[in-house]
Amino acid sequence: MAAGDALTLYGYWRSSAAYRVRIGLRLKGLAHTDVPVHLVRGGGEQRQPAYAARNPQRLVPTLLHGDIALTQSLAILEYLDEAWPDAPPLLPRDPLSRQRVRALAQLVACEIHPLNNLRVLQALEHDWHIDPAERERWVRRWIVEGFAAFETLLGQWSDGAGACIGDRPTIADCTLVPQVYNARRFGVDLAPYPKIRAVEAACLAMPAFDAARPELQPDAPGA
Repeated sequence: MAAGDALTLYGYWRSSAAYRVRIGLRLKGLAHTDVPVHLVRGGGEQRQPAYAARNPQRLVPTLLHGDIALTQSLAILEYLDEAWPDAPPLLPRDPLSRQRVRALAQLVACEIHPLNNLRVLQALEHDWHIDPAERERWVRRWIVEGFAAFETLLGQWSDGAGACIGDRPTIADCTLVPQVYNARRFGVDLAPYPKIRAVEAACLAMPAFDAARPELQPDAPGA
């Protein structure tokens, strides 16, 4: 496998985990091919044997680098940084800033997102027969709790230069922006989080973030 081998991203237009990797690929300036994996149609294409052979978790994203399958969005983002060290970095150089970036990214990816991703919502519906209004209240509850902590940490760590940490986007921003998209989708009031909103606005003004928006993906309805 070489750095020049083709990159193929298997994802879904509204998957926040795939959205993170789309942003990271664009920030690094890495050309890739998108292959949609519909998470609902026919019971979910991610459950088909051909896809499960690449990703035994049956989740998106999966990134193929040549014929090597890479899984888990944060691990993929760090892989991109290590495999293409001369491209714009997704992690700061100094250890303290790197720790803070990872902490913010994991706050979203490990604490907020797992409680409101598709398979959890489907389990609440089909296994516990929770009605849609209660499922959405569940989603909002965990986003609000996580965003309150994230906003506080931005107040302690951010210098207000436009990104979560420092003046250039990192994996923290790659992770935050998709979660803000999810928050709006589920009707979370974002007024209490001015620092989060400021980071999101600064990021979405950048071409890499703008091009990765869910509604602009080839498998988005109406695209």
